[in-house]
Amino acid sequence: MELRPQEEGIPTQSAHEAPMNSRPKDPAAVAYGEKRRSHWNSVAQKVGPSATWGAFYHRRLEEIYRSLVLPGQRVIELGCGYGDLLAALRPAVGVGVDFSGEMVRVAAERHPDLRFIEADVHDLVLDEKFDVVILSDLVNDLWDVQSVLEKVHGLCESRSRVIINNYSRLWELPLAATQRFDLARPTLYQNWLTVQDIAGLLRLTDFEVVRNSSEILLPLDIPVLQQFCNRFLVKLWPFKHAALTNVIVARPVTPGAPNKPAPTVSVLVPARNEAGNIEEIFRRVPEMGSGVELVFVEGHSRDNTYEAIQAAIAKHPDRNAKLLRQTGEGKGDAVRLGFDHAEGDILMILDADMTVPPEDLPRFYDALVSEKGEFINGVRLVYPLEDRAMRFFNLVGNKLFSAVFSWLLGQPIKDTLCGTKVLWRDQYRRIAANRSYFGTLDPFGDFDLILGAALLNLKILDLPIRYRERRYGETNIRRWKHGALLLRMALRAAWRLKFI
Repeated sequence: MELRPQEEGIPTQSAHEAPMNSRPKDPAAVAYGEKRRSHWNSVAQKVGPSATWGAFYHRRLEEIYRSLVLPGQRVIELGCGYGDLLAALRPAVGVGVDFSGEMVRVAAERHPDLRFIEADVHDLVLDEKFDVVILSDLVNDLWDVQSVLEKVHGLCESRSRVIINNYSRLWELPLAATQRFDLARPTLYQNWLTVQDIAGLLRLTDFEVVRNSSEILLPLDIPVLQQFCNRFLVKLWPFKHAALTNVIVARPVTPGAPNKPAPTVSVLVPARNEAGNIEEIFRRVPEMGSGVELVFVEGHSRDNTYEAIQAAIAKHPDRNAKLLRQTGEGKGDAVRLGFDHAEGDILMILDADMTVPPEDLPRFYDALVSEKGEFINGVRLVYPLEDRAMRFFNLVGNKLFSAVFSWLLGQPIKDTLCGTKVLWRDQYRRIAANRSYFGTLDPFGDFDLILGAALLNLKILDLPIRYRERRYGETNIRRWKHGALLLRMALRAAWRLKFI
């Protein structure tokens, strides 16, 4: 099996659009690169992997990457080979880099709508930024992985994503057997990098791992069996340890980033039967950033909540506040309505019962603005709860759904149903644009936001808070009815995020 037609070595091939570094080269590195360049030039002349067992492997990789990279982005692939993976992602701007001149020639013929550069990635200097940087089956073949990741950092903006997949050396003997029987093209000796090794190199070069997954248990196109093995079985212990490839998604972290103008904040307050809490919300929500906008969405209250909000707005002309009347049903609908009308750079949710204290909102603001996370999720399950803050079965359900969703998302999330969640408005708009991917089953809006953040590969950061007892009114949650809906949402998420 041919794992990749897109391997890179090290220096000597100059870029069409990027100058070479002038520093002296290690002679061993030069020889290493020349040997690999010669190898992949000869592979390229055979034009494509379609006749080998590797064809299915590459098709499956395309499916996996399409689940991680939304169409219409700026994408660069280092070690692009024939350019097929890059083309499959339907980028708005697609750039492929490979040090094999023959590979670049073939790629340009196959995909004339994309741009290809002949260059060694160790020396790449490209004055462009990309939304996504891909290294598919490349790190196994690099002379110096750390120096390449340092180059990658220069291609990234703060919200860029780097996606790496590398094959497991546990498959070395089966692959060698296929090559012995001429069922796959030969490859050269590879680096042995575990997921932990790559994560360490990413930390050294100022990246942070967002998520990782094990992929491809059966690299043969056997109907039904390959779907079962590659979509389901490979996600489960112990089978995931036998996966052919590991996929890592990372984001750049820039220590000491320059200060930016303070953003504005919109605090969304869904309110149903909460008349007794409104005045206190106006008094207790602190100012943050360049200013706070209070967005109230009143939802079919049986008390005088709407009138209480109107009165509070009139009483506090110093507060920037607006009031919307909900036409749909449920908190999820209220959240979508409020966020669609919010004008702040940062969007926050504050439940009107104030079981999450308004005074804690600046913590969420700081975590987002400092780029420690890109989706800040409140967690109620760390500190002891007040006596009547959460009923027993609600607590059990919260812990259960948190465990399930941590597994589904590939990154830890301790409390999925805490009402307070914070993100940038432009990121929310991207989530909203892709909402149909998961459907509209969610009655609360929590999973709509969490799953949307996971689809965008945002870094989800848990922020523990002390959850308080409700002082006015009663909860709108119907734990058995809503629990059944959330279970359906979890199953849909599994199908869309995990078992792809």
